[in-house]
Amino acid sequence: MLLSLSRNYSYLLLGVEGCLFSVSEKLSVDRRTLKQIIKELKKWRAHATTLLSLYIPPGRPISDVVNMLRQELAITENIKLKQTRDAVQWALTAAIERLSMIRETPKNGLAVFAGLNKDTGSSVVFMFSPPDPVPVYFYRTDKEFHTEFLEPMVEESDIYGIVIIERDEATIGLLKPSGVQVLDEIEWFIPGKHHKGGQSQRRFDRIIEQMVEEFYKHVAEKINSYFLPLVESGKLKGVIIAGPGYAKQDFLKEADNLDYRIRNLVIGEPMDVAYQGVVGLREVVMKAKDILTKQRFVEALNVFEEFKYHIARDDGYVIYGPKDVEEALINGAVEKLLICDDHAEFEKFEKLAEERGSKVVVIPSSVDEYQWFKDGFACVAAITRYPISL
Repeated sequence: MLLSLSRNYSYLLLGVEGCLFSVSEKLSVDRRTLKQIIKELKKWRAHATTLLSLYIPPGRPISDVVNMLRQELAITENIKLKQTRDAVQWALTAAIERLSMIRETPKNGLAVFAGLNKDTGSSVVFMFSPPDPVPVYFYRTDKEFHTEFLEPMVEESDIYGIVIIERDEATIGLLKPSGVQVLDEIEWFIPGKHHKGGQSQRRFDRIIEQMVEEFYKHVAEKINSYFLPLVESGKLKGVIIAGPGYAKQDFLKEADNLDYRIRNLVIGEPMDVAYQGVVGLREVVMKAKDILTKQRFVEALNVFEEFKYHIARDDGYVIYGPKDVEEALINGAVEKLLICDDHAEFEKFEKLAEERGSKVVVIPSSVDEYQWFKDGFACVAAITRYPISL
């Protein structure tokens, strides 16, 4: 498979210019390549609905899809704005030309993306078979590419759910190897305490408690909707309940609609944290290090601290830059390889590390120090087994 046509992006099969052939593994991409493709596609935005996204599931005849696209191409003559019409026609023509090169749909189906930026003259065309079967037949031109059907294919398998709960506020999030993600932030109006005393106060307090219980049940329903698909796919490894005060314990007691499968994944006792939102999620991660030491994101944070410690001491246990790190790997001197998940030579360094028994620590872009690591160390560095003088 060949990547790039001049300054534009395009996935084509090797040696297929002007010829028809049977589909082989050359159209297939692995998960790391797919992740890079998704990242590139997400950069694209259009002023009008001109970016083409096409998903072809296994077994769908290519000829049927090509005929559909040709019909769409004929319809584009009705688009009044010339710039929009030209961009849509370009994308459709690019998709038709590439699909016409193959006879049959690969076993996992096909994904096709095409778009043109008339302002800059740049274009993008991707046609590939993903690592998992395409789940749906889908065609659309839009202001952005639709990657939502591909993203589950590169989603990390070790995921932890986090719930930060108060009496009137909650954050539902995930801890993935790539970092923390806020799924939902929920606020609920719960009145303050009534101070009149007597029968009126007791009645008012009961109403408040009922409102709190309703809030807990609402949060539980949200948790079920977010977490159960991950439970059923085997990706959710645990759930952490956190928050200030006693609300977190009360939630577990009173939210009887929280699915038992999620309850069974709750790790340890509810944790004390002071904040909601992404700040609160990060607070949970830092406090749960002992529980989550095998989680890649936490591991990256710990290795960064070790890396900075050696830099501060200037003790010779740190090397960086592609050339020096590669040489140290070849010599078997590297204990831990630190490398960005989007490094251009990731696979080469990963292979060298595996061959020499070095631990690979992938640095996701969501880590706070990512930009510092990228700018100062070219996205690749190492902690060595012994001091090295350069």
